[in-house]
Amino acid sequence: MKLCEVVPSLEEEKGGPSKSVYALSAALAGLGHDVDLLATGPAPAAERTEGRLHVRTFRRNWPQRLCPSGGLRAALEMTEAGIVHHHSLWLRTLHYAHRRTRTGSAALVVSPRGMMSTWAWRRRGWRKRFARVLVHPGALEAVAGWHATSAEEAAEIRALGFNQPVCVAPNGVDEPGFPEITSAAAHWNTACPAVARQPVALFYSRFHQKKRVLELIDLWLERAPDNWLLLLVGIPQDYTPEMLERYVMRASGAGRVRAFTGVGRPAPYAIASLFLLPSHNENFGMVVAEAMAHGVPALVTDTTPWGELNHDNRGWCVPWADFSSALRSATAEGPARLRARGQHARAWVLRQFSWEHSARQLAGFYAGLKGQQS
Repeated sequence: MKLCEVVPSLEEEKGGPSKSVYALSAALAGLGHDVDLLATGPAPAAERTEGRLHVRTFRRNWPQRLCPSGGLRAALEMTEAGIVHHHSLWLRTLHYAHRRTRTGSAALVVSPRGMMSTWAWRRRGWRKRFARVLVHPGALEAVAGWHATSAEEAAEIRALGFNQPVCVAPNGVDEPGFPEITSAAAHWNTACPAVARQPVALFYSRFHQKKRVLELIDLWLERAPDNWLLLLVGIPQDYTPEMLERYVMRASGAGRVRAFTGVGRPAPYAIASLFLLPSHNENFGMVVAEAMAHGVPALVTDTTPWGELNHDNRGWCVPWADFSSALRSATAEGPARLRARGQHARAWVLRQFSWEHSARQLAGFYAGLKGQQS
């Protein structure tokens, strides 16, 4: 099949989809499909070819928040792909994808990427209403099929009244190599020497209200053992590392919490004993899978699709109301017990989540949609 995958950005600081959409596109190409991956960026247009994967980025115009791009629009108008798959909502790139598929010669598939959760849908609701009317009018109603990365996300799509077919194909996770792990450990031992002296609980995600970053700091200072360090590493959005460090200082928590930008740095899983993600909502949560692939057990909220952590001693998935007691229990376990949990989690996640498996699921879904067109 000839496929066109569209993501607003491939820049690291834009979060998970910048990595996961590329990995999915590469896996689809690895199955023998011809895949165009289109994105916007701050620089002039660029392109590269990797086997059957052709990656093109186009300059993003003003207002950059909405990701308009005349170059990407023109590329979509010229594509011969039978499937145009757009990842994310509320941006101008979805309008271009919708416009390309209106003739019926291509089917529109959309991945909400967490943007259809109750929490996300209600937050700044006026922006969503504005986008549906003016940024990509009619696009959601014209979707031929949805791609959800978890059964929970599929249920959220249905709960909003959308009845088109839904394919549940989770993200994959790659097994980290020894050079990657040792290089990352060396970086973080230099950047934050305290990680070599005490056990580390790691938060690694966007610094966004959705992730309960401030609430996690408050909970940590109140309930966590003094001999543990909370390391916050993330992409600055609602908060910067400097803002978080000042917040900790005002709470008299100096030395118990450290905050760093993750942009341009290796992932810090190698120095962690425990991974924490207390989000209001996650459609998948790539960082949870990545932590487990590194052998780090995770404690997450049950508003993420990781209930399976509660089986086979893999970790903890609990309501926010129980996060405090779960944190106390997790940090009370000795290093050997946490490593054993991490190994259970690692074996499970590498067995269950592969990019090839997800690509095969989506390819079958695409083929069914194309069959409906003919």
